[in-house]
Amino acid sequence: MNTTPVKRALLSVSDKSGLVEFANHLVRLGVDLISTGGTSKMLREANIPHRQVDEITGLPEMLDGRVKTLHHKIHGGILGKRDEHAAEIVQHQMEWIDLVVVNFYPFEKAVSKNYEMSWEDVIEYIDIGGPTMVRAAAKNFAFAGVVTDPSDYQQVINELEQSQGLSFETRKNFAEKAFGLTSSYDAMIHHYFLKRKQGSEACPRDLSMQFEKVAELRYGENPHQKASAYKFKSCDKGILNAIQHQGKELSYNNILDAEAALTCVNEFSEPACVIVKHANPCGAATGTRIDEAYQRAYEADPVSAFGGIIALNQPCTETIAKALAAIFVEVVIAPGYSPQALSIFSAKPNLRILEIPMYGLENWEMKYVRGGVLLQEKDRQIITAEELKVVTKAQPTQKEINAMLFAWRVLKHIKSNGILIAKNNATIGIGAGQVSRIDAVDLAIRKAGEHIHDAILASDAFFPFRDSIDRIAKTGVRAIIQPGGSVKDEEVIAACNENNIAMVFTGKRCFRH
Repeated sequence: MNTTPVKRALLSVSDKSGLVEFANHLVRLGVDLISTGGTSKMLREANIPHRQVDEITGLPEMLDGRVKTLHHKIHGGILGKRDEHAAEIVQHQMEWIDLVVVNFYPFEKAVSKNYEMSWEDVIEYIDIGGPTMVRAAAKNFAFAGVVTDPSDYQQVINELEQSQGLSFETRKNFAEKAFGLTSSYDAMIHHYFLKRKQGSEACPRDLSMQFEKVAELRYGENPHQKASAYKFKSCDKGILNAIQHQGKELSYNNILDAEAALTCVNEFSEPACVIVKHANPCGAATGTRIDEAYQRAYEADPVSAFGGIIALNQPCTETIAKALAAIFVEVVIAPGYSPQALSIFSAKPNLRILEIPMYGLENWEMKYVRGGVLLQEKDRQIITAEELKVVTKAQPTQKEINAMLFAWRVLKHIKSNGILIAKNNATIGIGAGQVSRIDAVDLAIRKAGEHIHDAILASDAFFPFRDSIDRIAKTGVRAIIQPGGSVKDEEVIAACNENNIAMVFTGKRCFRH
């Protein structure tokens, strides 16, 4: 199973880039060509000698082209073992096919722009003959080669020129690539069916996904860890599809932090800025203008913003660019940039500038665990003022209610245990990822500092005891939003009443692990 000669090749491709040049090379190297349909038409127009499949099978294409290569004289020539099956090949008047060059109907491209396409039209983009030939050649890589990617044409030509055949290692590598293609192709079709399925269960019984590698990262979370980035083949949104105007390649940690910032800032339709550090927001604010939103988010915690990720939900202005040029940040994300802003950023060539359209939150999110994955709906809940239940004697003001609703949207993106202190639709203190709720309260209070007077405090889950309220009461916080539901709720409410603090229950928590 070393180098096997290539005397005959079957060409049937949807992506015809580089095909004519490749086919000409094969002919010059003495390879007999067989082809089908549109591929044959292109070869004929280029005056490249070949035979059509029906000349091999003795049968015309039928059923509107659905059946053309599904014939024993094609698949026998691909699948046969050159030693054990030689007599049968002669007996049944078949010919060896040493190289299969196939790629598939553009199902993804056809359906991606129109999910309302009729099923009759959809099924016509599902390739049958192509995947069947590719799987056959990949299975029989001991004797046959399979090429599914035009970028591999040159390697084939190089090897044929050197040794008139393909090495075992090349055939094996091509087979691995081919099985990856057929797997992702079927997964893509399965995914389409799931998206079109009406009244389906929340989580499908079978979950198929297809990814493509887009980057070999310098390292993972730490320099001793290898890492790469893969994206969904059918997705054109998110960090991995961003336009990068300048800067170093994104690191593993950059991508995680950028995702956290982008997801949080997408909560808002009004001008908003979110600053993330170590996957947690450290500053977030809205404003009447994006410049104002940025300034208020930065002022929420300028120390933590050092080396952070800045996400804006409106185009970045010259004013913001000047402010960012004066500090150290890793990544800026926005749906657009003024020419002046890009010019200012160009003076900091290492700064990563990403352009990403704003879009709604995804429906699902997934986390890897050893041996499997966890799939859950994204936390898309939006709490309204009407849903808030006031449980204290003191009533929150409309200004405090507005701050609570703002805080809840940001709080959903903070690792639990999470406490957020906000005022005038800007965060002023965040306690994130603490193993004790009272520790999270203490951290948020310390972060808020002298700005805490007349602020509101949001908790992602209930207070199990009144000790947190006793701490909060000494700070000037005038209102609290929390889910409620603790066996000690009455004790917590009493503590608020004693200190004239308004408190509302949402009836819903927003844990983020």
